[in-house]
Amino acid sequence: MPNIKSQIKRVKTNEKRRLLNMSFKSSMRTAIKRVEQAVLNNDLEGAKEAYRLACKKLDKAVAKGIQHKNFAARQKSRLAKKINSLANNIA
Repeated sequence: MPNIKSQIKRVKTNEKRRLLNMSFKSSMRTAIKRVEQAVLNNDLEGAKEAYRLACKKLDKAVAKGIQHKNFAARQKSRLAKKINSLANNIA
């Protein structure tokens, strides 16, 4: 346990931020999984809607500094690729 007053505060602050970041990352992962599940179920409209929400979560994570911008770009690219292949298979 730290002895310096500012460090005691930092420990509390860091724990709060850690919990918020964990919560945000969890909701982000859930959004990604929803897109993948919709693609597996051949639900094109559901996949597109879930993709839109997943992109929103990923972009917000980048803006808040929770995830790296390349991580978000890679995830969005992979999800878009899956949706496009589903659209081509249905058409």
